[in-house]
Amino acid sequence: MTAEEFRAALARLAAGVVLVTAHDPEEGPRGEDVGMTATAFLSVSLEPPLVMVSVRNDSRMEDLLDRQPLWAVSLLSESQRHIAGRFAMKGRVSDRLLFEDIPWERGGVSGAPLVRGSLAVLECRTEQRVAAGDHTLYIGRVLGASTPSSESSPLMYFRGRYRQLS
Repeated sequence: MTAEEFRAALARLAAGVVLVTAHDPEEGPRGEDVGMTATAFLSVSLEPPLVMVSVRNDSRMEDLLDRQPLWAVSLLSESQRHIAGRFAMKGRVSDRLLFEDIPWERGGVSGAPLVRGSLAVLECRTEQRVAAGDHTLYIGRVLGASTPSSESSPLMYFRGRYRQLS
């Protein structure tokens, strides 16, 4: 099997799109916020409440989550496709500029940015890290969750493109 065959097969698995965020208190006088788009995010356990996200090795987010146990997830709605695209770009500008004109608020538990208008937001603390090929799986205990917007549909990723559920 080739990498292209593997990628083509998994492109047929529809996935929800989330923005994973964390605050880096060590970067600059007020710290820096970091974000990444993810489709490899799922619920792991109800008791205790655990979720998992897959993060590419040697990425800015992996570096931060290895030092910072607190992070957040915003489940993006179909109207937030531009946010997903912005934080998924390769060779992108600084994270500070990426957050500049999107509406967000700082999580009271994690200190991480929470995107306003998301279908749901979760604030987490890393419980376990699992090395998995060229990624690391971060399993986080959910410390807080809210559903600020229930009127929108989720943003989906299918066959290499962002899609709407309808």
